[in-house]
Amino acid sequence: MAQRLPEWLTIRLPRPDTIKQVEGMMRSKHLHTVCESARCPNLPECWSKQTATFMILGDTCTRSCGFCAIKVGRGLKVESDEPANVAQAALDMGMKHVVVTSVARDDLADEGAGQFADTIRSLHEKIPHVIVEVLTPDFKGKQECIRTVCEAGPEIYNHNIETIARLHTIVRPQAKYERTMGLLQWVKQEYPGIYTKSGIMLGLGETKDEVIATLRDLRNAGVDAVTIGQYLRPTMRHLPVIEYVHPDVFKEYEEIGSGMGFEFVASGPFVRSSYNAVAFSEKVMKDRLDRVGISVALAE
Repeated sequence: MAQRLPEWLTIRLPRPDTIKQVEGMMRSKHLHTVCESARCPNLPECWSKQTATFMILGDTCTRSCGFCAIKVGRGLKVESDEPANVAQAALDMGMKHVVVTSVARDDLADEGAGQFADTIRSLHEKIPHVIVEVLTPDFKGKQECIRTVCEAGPEIYNHNIETIARLHTIVRPQAKYERTMGLLQWVKQEYPGIYTKSGIMLGLGETKDEVIATLRDLRNAGVDAVTIGQYLRPTMRHLPVIEYVHPDVFKEYEEIGSGMGFEFVASGPFVRSSYNAVAFSEKVMKDRLDRVGISVALAE
């Protein structure tokens, strides 16, 4: 079992003043970010660039996954002004690509799908031509909930597989490998104009063949983009790291994924679902914008 953090997992902290600005904006609008709640190692870099992943529906999850640092308990009250506040914060930050995720809300009749839809619509109304990426829970596979989100018109639908099939009962005990694959496949079949995306963590005891098999399953489900990153144990209460995967191995998976036909593959120790998400916009979404006559410099 790996004990020491290897040199390639060293983080350089950027300017703290910009981080404080983003933090202040989030607190003033009573918003949550997955960056903070999940203890993401990329928070300093992303917030210094004034980018963040909004986490709607509170900061308390109704599920308990072995890898996740988000607190678990009874779901918080759904705030009716949250969609508008997310849109205003994104506008204030000058964001052109906005990622919206949430905790799992198994306690709600619609699993939180309505709040996702309202947030998507608010973003499109407030910021013309914005690209909205949603990173949703599995909604227990309920097609009516998934449809509610898709009908609101996100440009990218992201749902993470997280790990290989063999480890699912340990890593995601309240989720199912087949359910996630089915969700992604259904979105692509019913809404072919929406780009689909998923992510995998490495270092939990998976084999190379299992990772490749998972990538193949994602591609067969019609997934357009995939992210592959290193699992880092948030606290001693969470699953241990079995292996710190070398950057060369991540590069190999990137090449394998590209060879399978994914339109975008991001693979590296610090890669997360929404890390540097605008790169996907630059690579994949430009064609869509060009087709409708919109010229947007996404990297500005």
